[in-house]
Amino acid sequence: MADPAPRPGPSPQAKPGKDWRDLRKRVLSALVLGPAALLCVWLGANAYTLLLSVAAAILTWEWVHLCGLRTAKLPGAGVPAAVFVAGALSVAELPLAACVVLGGGFLLTWAWAERLRGRDRPAQPALRLALGVLYIGVAFLCLIELRHENEAGRANLLFLLLTVWASDIGGYAAGRAFGGPKLWPQVSPGKTWSGAAGGLLLAMGIGAAAAPFLAPGSSWRAAAVAAVLAIATQAGDLLESAIKRHFKVKDTSSLIPGHGGLLDRLDGLLAAAPAAMLLALILGYGGALWR
Repeated sequence: MADPAPRPGPSPQAKPGKDWRDLRKRVLSALVLGPAALLCVWLGANAYTLLLSVAAAILTWEWVHLCGLRTAKLPGAGVPAAVFVAGALSVAELPLAACVVLGGGFLLTWAWAERLRGRDRPAQPALRLALGVLYIGVAFLCLIELRHENEAGRANLLFLLLTVWASDIGGYAAGRAFGGPKLWPQVSPGKTWSGAAGGLLLAMGIGAAAAPFLAPGSSWRAAAVAAVLAIATQAGDLLESAIKRHFKVKDTSSLIPGHGGLLDRLDGLLAAAPAAMLLALILGYGGALWR
């Protein structure tokens, strides 16, 4: 007789009390990067533009590096070039032109990479290289356009950063403390439902508490907006995990102690920024998202 088919086992579970050894590095990195980002957002103009420029340079370098290419020569250079030209047009308050450049940069980078495919370079990554233009560029433009709302833009950006960070911190702490069923083990084996719930709840609490100090509006609406941004943050985190799994790497680089690369650190923001921009357009440009 044939052996009976094995019964499916229980869904994977994460044990509570998981390793906290990277906590110290994470805290020290956050204490350096967090205040610097908040200060640049608060000051606006030159400081904020410089912050985004440095971030975009690192993010595009990491993406091109993941694809096995260099930003110093084509087609890898097409990714930072498209993002920076589009960003410059957005800073000049030409958003439609910026979007056209971003779309054109995506297509040209893709076409150029495909053109170089051949027997001598069989593994040339064409589409995945070009997707970096959109993945980084769309969030980059959204972060610029959100700040163009002057006082409301500053309040919205500070709110965005606080809720994204709260989602990350709440997810990390709850996931490590409580464990439980995995959120999506095929994509990210370390993330749990308890972590997702912890991130969502902390983001809503921080959003509701911080909103009155940033701009007038309803705390309940602030909590609802924070929930939307937290969900987008967690989706961005899962997307980054899928990207790293595709590239077969643990981190996008070793730039930030305890966090890996800047793409690892900003994965949630890259998804939450477009969500915040969409909310701003739906609710009416020029005011707090929770008004």
